[in-house]
Amino acid sequence: MQTYVWTLPTRIFHWMLVVYIVLMFLTSETESFLNIHAAFGYGVGILIIFRIFWGFIGPKYSKFAEWPLSIKEIIEFILNFSNTKKIYTGHNPAASFVMLGIIVTVLFATLTGILTYGIQEGRGVLSFLNSSFFKEMELFEEIHEFFANFLLLLVGMHIIGVIVDRLLHSKINTLSSMITGYKNIEADPASLNFFQKLFAVIMLLFAILIPLYATTFDSGLTSSRFVPVNYENEHSLFVDECSACHTLYPPFLLPTNSWKKLMATLQDHFGDDASLEKEDRISIEKFLLANSAGNSTKEAAFYITESLKGKKDIIAITKTPYWIGKHKNLDRDIFISSSIKSKANCKACHKDIEQGLIEDSSIKIPNSGV
Repeated sequence: MQTYVWTLPTRIFHWMLVVYIVLMFLTSETESFLNIHAAFGYGVGILIIFRIFWGFIGPKYSKFAEWPLSIKEIIEFILNFSNTKKIYTGHNPAASFVMLGIIVTVLFATLTGILTYGIQEGRGVLSFLNSSFFKEMELFEEIHEFFANFLLLLVGMHIIGVIVDRLLHSKINTLSSMITGYKNIEADPASLNFFQKLFAVIMLLFAILIPLYATTFDSGLTSSRFVPVNYENEHSLFVDECSACHTLYPPFLLPTNSWKKLMATLQDHFGDDASLEKEDRISIEKFLLANSAGNSTKEAAFYITESLKGKKDIIAITKTPYWIGKHKNLDRDIFISSSIKSKANCKACHKDIEQGLIEDSSIKIPNSGV
C-alpha cells in the first residue's frame, strides 16, 4: 500500500534547497561570482523562513511536532538501527535531528552571509553596517565559513542516512518519495488545506523571483554603498601627476606611512625621477594621507593595512602581503601578457579602479596569451 507522505511544497522546497546550496558552493570561491552567490543566498534565506513556518503550520509529517526529536528516541534508534521492523512514516529520529540541524545551520549561514556581504563588501541590505563594523569583517567571514563547512558535514550525514535506509528498507522507497511524495507504507496520508497551499505558493515563488531579480537588476539586495569617485573633481593635480605614467591608484590602497615614504622619495620613484614642485608635492601628499587606507572602510584598505602591521613601510601595492595573497593563484604569465604587461597595471583587470572601486563583479582577467 502506498501512502502520500511528502506534499508537493515540501518536495519543491527540498530540491530547490539542494540546487541553491550547490550554486552557493560553486560560486563561493570566484570573486566575480560574488553577487550571484549573494542573490541565491537571499533565495536560500526565503526557503529556510518558509520551512520554519512550514514546520508549524504545514501538513502532517512536515510539522516539527511530528518529528521524533527526543534524546531517548535517537539513542534507541542508533542502538537498534538495523532493526528493519521499526518503520517511521515521516523522518526517523536520526533524520529528524539532521534535518533540524540543516535548517538551523543554513539559517545561520544565511544570516552571517548577509552580514559579511554588508560589512566586508559594503553591499546588500546590511551595507550600512560597513562603517561601524568593518574592522570585524574577517571575523564575520570566518563565522560564515564555519556554518557553510558544518553544513557540508550535515549534508554528508544526510546522504549516508539515505543510503543506509535504502539498504535496510528498500521496499519503502524513501528516496523516491522525495520525488513522488509516496512511500510504500500503510499510514494516514498527508494533505493540504487552502491556506497551506496559498502560503507555499507565495513563499516558493518569492524564493525563485528574488534571486532572479537580484541578479538582473541593480537593487538594494546587491548594490554597493560605495560610489565611483571622480578624482578629477576631488584633486585634479593628483590625477594629472599620478596618472601620467601609470594607473591612477586610489589612495586607500596604501596606509599613511607608505604614502609619506613614497612622497619623500619621488626623486627615485621606482627607477624614475618623479620630483614635484614643493607646493604640488605637499598638496598631493595631503590628499593621499586624508584618503589613505587607514581612513577607508573598504575591504582592500582594511586588509592591506592589516597585512602591513609590524612590517617595514612598503610603497609598492604589489609588494603588500594582501596583494600577494589575493593574486597567488593566478598564472604568472598573465602579468607579462600583451594585454597586462605588468603587475602594476591594475586597471587591466579592475576596470573601475581609477574611480576608487575594486568590485569583485567587475574583475575581468584578459586573455593571458603573450
